[in-house]
Amino acid sequence: MLRYWTAGESHGPALVALVDGFPSGLTIDTSCIDQELIRRQGGYGRGGRQRIETDSVTVLSGLWRGVTIGSPIALEVINRDSKLEKLDDVDRPRPGHADLAGAIKYLGSVRGVLERASARETAARVAAGAMVKQLLTVFGIDVAGWVVELGGVVLGSHSGDLKESRLRRDSSEIYSLHPDRDSEIKELIDRIGKEGDTLGGIVEVRVEGLPIGLGSHAQWDLKLDGKLAQAVMSIQAIKGVEIGLGFEAARRPGSQVHDAIVYAPKQRTSPSLGYDRPTNNAGGLEAGMTNGQPLLLRAAMKPISTLRKPLGSVNLKTKTSEEAAYERSDVCAVSAASVIVENVVAFEIGAALVEKFGGDSVDEMQARWSMFHEMARAR
Repeated sequence: MLRYWTAGESHGPALVALVDGFPSGLTIDTSCIDQELIRRQGGYGRGGRQRIETDSVTVLSGLWRGVTIGSPIALEVINRDSKLEKLDDVDRPRPGHADLAGAIKYLGSVRGVLERASARETAARVAAGAMVKQLLTVFGIDVAGWVVELGGVVLGSHSGDLKESRLRRDSSEIYSLHPDRDSEIKELIDRIGKEGDTLGGIVEVRVEGLPIGLGSHAQWDLKLDGKLAQAVMSIQAIKGVEIGLGFEAARRPGSQVHDAIVYAPKQRTSPSLGYDRPTNNAGGLEAGMTNGQPLLLRAAMKPISTLRKPLGSVNLKTKTSEEAAYERSDVCAVSAASVIVENVVAFEIGAALVEKFGGDSVDEMQARWSMFHEMARAR
């Protein structure tokens, strides 16, 4: 079982991801992890914290001479803005944040809750996902994400080659597939920032090269769509997840929803084994299992809950009405969310890959991958 946990506070010494169940025999390129951490810090609308931090990963365990050895892998991202012990508590909880519910749940401080609930924690998740991407590459699986809507402005989805889409995304300051619209969105972010408000949006992730049969229909907690939804919904500020048509499927008759099946003999050697679909309304998942088509997932991010022009709150000491506290924050972090969701999805796909073809080493996984596809083609 491939899994991970994270530890650390926003202004503590460091963030750590502990990855367990990673197969041995894979050379890890930490520069690829650093690149994803840098992307997470970018995107127009980010706050002052990103000018302080210069995120990079240090591997503390689980490698020998740069190669995984099958033991737990500890990934550390140092916080340069480490000042937790010097920070005061917060008496006026922020609406939309974990402040009030967490302080009451733990009968403790708001500070102790907000430090862990902060989206700074996602740096550890991105590090874990970026490492697992390197395992996916061995099997020809490619993952990419981008922004498709920001502040109510629809920017458009994927069409065409995934590599071309990635290039277009990387030329956009907001990580969309339409860099020609950056100026429009930047003006919107600037205006909202001057008003002391924040913006949310929708991000999309596409995964190509998936084999048929990752996940399972047999139990509710083994279904890959359920695992993906839980993983993505656990990201700070994410309020909705849809796969394929998502909610739109509920508005159409079945004949306009389900994907017809065709067979292309020339594609027998592909991961889809030649079974193709003229449409992909299911988003690559049926009954909790991959069906050989690209996975398409979208996530909705609410506006950041820390407002420079605060909403009303209650002072926890005096119980009087006051404005909510303000902690340094972003105006818009939808671009960063696209990176986080991309890497969280990558990890879950990696976990499903290890579950289906798992062994103690990458070589064993490759042998099982080949054997499965030979048996499936002969079926």
